[in-house]
Amino acid sequence: MFNSIITRTGSYIPSVTVDNEQFLANEFFAADGTKLTKSNVDIVNKLQEITCIRERRYVEDDLNTSDIASMAAEQALDGTDRESLDFIIVAQNLGDVRADNIKTDMVPTIAARVKHQLKIKNPYTVAYDIPFGCPGWLHGAITADYYIRSGDAKKVMVIGAEILSRVSDPHDVDGMIYADGAGATVIESTESDAGILSHVTRSDTFNDAFLLDLGESYNPDRKGGELYIKMRGHDIYKYAVRKVPDVVKQSLDKAGLTLSDVKKVLIHQANQKMDEAILARLFKLYDIKEIPDDIMPMTISWLGNSSVATLPTMLDLMQRGNLDHHRLHPGDIVVFASVGAGMNINSMVYRVPN
Repeated sequence: MFNSIITRTGSYIPSVTVDNEQFLANEFFAADGTKLTKSNVDIVNKLQEITCIRERRYVEDDLNTSDIASMAAEQALDGTDRESLDFIIVAQNLGDVRADNIKTDMVPTIAARVKHQLKIKNPYTVAYDIPFGCPGWLHGAITADYYIRSGDAKKVMVIGAEILSRVSDPHDVDGMIYADGAGATVIESTESDAGILSHVTRSDTFNDAFLLDLGESYNPDRKGGELYIKMRGHDIYKYAVRKVPDVVKQSLDKAGLTLSDVKKVLIHQANQKMDEAILARLFKLYDIKEIPDDIMPMTISWLGNSSVATLPTMLDLMQRGNLDHHRLHPGDIVVFASVGAGMNINSMVYRVPN
């Protein structure tokens, strides 16, 4: 039986840093179109208190989602044979959204554009997109694992790339959460017992499909068909804290492991307080009183929420020794988990190879 290991990583972190003070001049409205009465100082400070976001990264105007996805891929592929890739899977949700036109452009797919930019000639390197909300990159890794275990693939590139700054409503407080970025991984076949050990995915659409969707600006003067990301933040918080720990536990049970075996938990970066609540409930499920200080790396304070890019970017930073004291060592058990539009949740258990 083949296993799947992550052999290479890459990322693109945009050069434009946007700190919270840059939102002090915005006009903020409620969902019903009424102007918020709180001062912008209070609004911005509250946002930072809830999410722990101090700054985020935006792309420059001349770059698009397919461009930054290709940049992350180039870094991951540096020095390797790109023609040997069996699949290029790109997790994204909004396509190429240009700075001068926020209408979604998905034809051809972002993956096809990435393959074109990488100058890969092999017609059997199959390129396609996964729109799966924020858990998209993780779902791409899970899909790659299925291909590899079946014997149909030996080498798969999975990319998560998103430019959310162009579809965040400047008049919606939640718009301050979103950011841009791209992360890439190469996943390959191995006969060792390392790599992807298990995964679990769920989709809750009966009651929760529209907790996060697209809608018009909250500013009544900007109504006119342009769509921006909208979310019911409080409901998403409750959903994530209630559901994500259960999915993580299922994935560990499936691998025959327990939480005490885990060295790192990498959770999608949408809200630090929410991630901390998820982690606390996960430890409560195992009746473990003390949470290790270094078990959950965080990047949201300086990178914001870049959707599908958050997990592969965090992994790349760790692999390159660029994320504080967080490192992965051979034999470590790592849990990846994500939650987002759909509503979708997935969790993957991974053993770091030697």
